[in-house]
Amino acid sequence: MDLEVLSIAANTDNNRNIENRTHVSKLKNSICGDEMQIELVLKNEKILDFGYQGKSCVYCQASASLLSKISINNQKEKINDLCDKAELYFNDDVKIMDKKWNSLKKLIKKKNINKKDCILLPFKTLKKIVSS
Repeated sequence: MDLEVLSIAANTDNNRNIENRTHVSKLKNSICGDEMQIELVLKNEKILDFGYQGKSCVYCQASASLLSKISINNQKEKINDLCDKAELYFNDDVKIMDKKWNSLKKLIKKKNINKKDCILLPFKTLKKIVSS
């Protein structure tokens, strides 16, 4: 087990319900059974708050933790673009250029390719909200 992934997953600041949420999305990974639910407060196309809960592995929890920090106070359109590119980062088809997204390099890398579906589940869950 990668200690850096454990450390990221241990940060559970946003692992919570949001009572005044405006949007919610839930997905299940059909391969491993991981479940992820994301709740947002969106106002004027900006993500003001982000909460997540899940019955999932440490890689999925770490991904949700990083994604929650990145998303808060960002425009919906930028996060939608990030969700679109997340899978490409694994394949090195696209490099993470935006300094705001640098923390994702700790998780989205070739070394973790066998956990790709787990890591991408929070992105896919969030994409259901920010793509509309």
